[in-house]
Amino acid sequence: MNNTSNMIPGELASDYRVRQAVERAEADERRRLGLLELSSAANAPEARIRAWERAHCLTLPRGESHPVLSSVAAATHLTLQQVREEQARRSMSVSGAAQPTA
Repeated sequence: MNNTSNMIPGELASDYRVRQAVERAEADERRRLGLLELSSAANAPEARIRAWERAHCLTLPRGESHPVLSSVAAATHLTLQQVREEQARRSMSVSGAAQPTA
């Protein structure tokens, strides 16, 4: 994914380089904060897993024995059981939403 901006017509090359450096620094800071959110004990497991999903542009696998679950647990500083509990919670909310109400 290319996040670099194009040169603005009439923009000096030196201004363009400065603008690119600022944009890179801002992107780096957003990434740093996102990674902190992944493992912050102040965040609930659900929030940490959502941060992992955003950081990797993936969704939490549904399979209980999926090999990436241990990586999710390590990256988020959660136990494998906590990750599986989030899987179960999501499964319950999806199955509950799919059932018609009486």
